[in-house]
Amino acid sequence: MTDPYGGNYGQYGPGTGGYPQYPYGGPPQGPPPENNLVWAILSTVMCCPPLGIVAIVKASEVNGLWAQGQFEAAHRAADAAKKWSIWSALSLVIFALLYLLFIVFMIFVIGGVTWSQLVP
Repeated sequence: MTDPYGGNYGQYGPGTGGYPQYPYGGPPQGPPPENNLVWAILSTVMCCPPLGIVAIVKASEVNGLWAQGQFEAAHRAADAAKKWSIWSALSLVIFALLYLLFIVFMIFVIGGVTWSQLVP
């Protein structure tokens, strides 16, 4: 049956021969990468908000890049989101250790405790 309007119904596009057109280098190779959005949100709320916000931005880019067919960029954004989440969590640990060290130092200074009094 011919179409009076010249449409290629039943195909993926004009001149494709029935094959789907994949943007930017072919069909996806496997499932989309984990976007690490949960870790980004948790690191923002519980650890270091500035670093966590960067992680949220990177994590939110993953699905959009994958849908556009930019598979390498989606993997890079997922890795960057994971990296920023880890740095956010590590910054909390580092700041907590520095704060504990500061408190111990202040106890020695304000309390007048000397090292010779602690070690017999």
